[in-house]
Amino acid sequence: MKECRFQLTYIADGQLHRTCGKAQEQQPFETEHFSLMTQYEKGRVRVRILPKEPVSFTQFEMVFRYPYQPDSRVFVNGYQSWTDSKEYFVTDRMTHLSPLSKAWIKEMSLDKSGDYTFHDYPKTSGVFHGYSYSYVRNGETVDLFGSMTERGGYTIFNFDCNRNLLIVEKDLEGVVMEEPYEAVDIVHLRGGFDQVFDRYFQLMEIPKPRVQHKCGYTTWYNYYPHINEKIVTDDLEALAKVPEQIDIFQIDDGYQTAVGDWLSTDPEKFPNGMKAVADQIHSKGMLAGLWLAHFGCEYHSTIAEKHPEWLIKNEKGKPVVAGLNWGGFYAIDFNHPEAAQYIRNCFDVILNEWGYDMVKLDFLYAACILPQYNKSRGQLMCEAMDFIRDCVGDKLILGCGVPLAPCYGKVDFCRIGADVCLDWKPTLHGYLTHREDATTKNAVNNTIFRRQLDGRAFCNDPDVFLLRDYNMQLNMTQRKIIAKVNKIFGNLLFISDNVDRYDAEQMAVFQDTLKTSDTKVLSAEYVKKDVVEVRFLEDGVEKHLRFNITDGALLEGEF
Repeated sequence: MKECRFQLTYIADGQLHRTCGKAQEQQPFETEHFSLMTQYEKGRVRVRILPKEPVSFTQFEMVFRYPYQPDSRVFVNGYQSWTDSKEYFVTDRMTHLSPLSKAWIKEMSLDKSGDYTFHDYPKTSGVFHGYSYSYVRNGETVDLFGSMTERGGYTIFNFDCNRNLLIVEKDLEGVVMEEPYEAVDIVHLRGGFDQVFDRYFQLMEIPKPRVQHKCGYTTWYNYYPHINEKIVTDDLEALAKVPEQIDIFQIDDGYQTAVGDWLSTDPEKFPNGMKAVADQIHSKGMLAGLWLAHFGCEYHSTIAEKHPEWLIKNEKGKPVVAGLNWGGFYAIDFNHPEAAQYIRNCFDVILNEWGYDMVKLDFLYAACILPQYNKSRGQLMCEAMDFIRDCVGDKLILGCGVPLAPCYGKVDFCRIGADVCLDWKPTLHGYLTHREDATTKNAVNNTIFRRQLDGRAFCNDPDVFLLRDYNMQLNMTQRKIIAKVNKIFGNLLFISDNVDRYDAEQMAVFQDTLKTSDTKVLSAEYVKKDVVEVRFLEDGVEKHLRFNITDGALLEGEF
């Protein structure tokens, strides 16, 4: 990364301007409106913008040459937790919104959880883009390209394998620069897979996760929002009987009267309140976890109706819809002082008065759904994660539905894939919808291909493995594949089953999945379209799994 060419579009003096040119070491790239200072140092490139008058960029790209090989694999990190992320063959076409469903997706606000509102998707094969870090793998040699910080704006790595180009793009929408601005800080590292990622996180000075392997339970993937005290008590009592150490018992969505009204517990479902539930969990020797999505609120929540000034507004002054869930929900502006105090008070009550030990924080992308306050989306998301950690203190955080880089060193656990479903193969709806849609295929895929983050940025949460027979369309082989993949690649192993109802085979798989093993991944890749092969050492014995990622069929290997 010694030479690059800038491609810039910007607004200054009320007019739109376009310019391009090469970046020279220690020589400013000059225009009448700003200067760019570019610094190269041992594979690291930094760019500082020095405005001569107020300037805002609608396009900021740095173009580098890169020699892709016919057998190169390109990994691109999706926008947020749920976005599909994988290694592509250079001849693949990147997953994108179907033309058949674009209008429907926009109407239903399904595009809000991804990058569709601010990034164009490629229309040809061999062109890919990812966020914050990506890599090209040639055999066992990895070229890692990573941003050192996203506080200036999200860094988007665009790979054009047809033209042998790497285009580094910055999302600077919403920022008007009047003072010097640190726009780009990226690094290129070459070496073995673990070597480059160890070095990358060392350079960013991200501390190792303070907790390691945990296992537990969540109510969601059996009961969804239809939970109550009896369900919690029954499943808790069942887990308490097993000899394996269960660390965390988490209550998911459904306890509150409305999303956004976190301290208003449904009195019919939980007549004794949420503190009593936490006390009951603690009596079984487990940590108590609670789900909330504090940057969102339902349309008819008390918060939305009484405090519309707390909602993020668009340019027309209308509240921004952040997604379709719960019939639709708005995004809350954590920069509003009263909204921030409300959120802070919710955490105080949940963690200190009710006594919960961990919060699962979902739909976090809503915090940066629009650039505002002269800040980019990346800066807003980084500040939102700082705010969360300050609110939560030393208690545990499981992040979900969130751009990953702002979470580095801020959360203890983080979801790195889509929700697991009760079946495997996507329906027609699954093929026509957005990249963040819940599918088991995407959950397993991301668990494998985002493995580099585990133990470096946080502990990876691969989502649940499910072994029960009832309320289930996955066959037993598919259930075993999910359990094995989660054990190999994950560090937060959750179920949503009542283990009292396990038969002997299910209990054996459950115990084996939770059993501590010395596991080392040797390789994990697509060997051909839809076929993934994982080679690993388990307690010194070399093993492998080969399965079809699209339908969950086991092709080779053992459990």
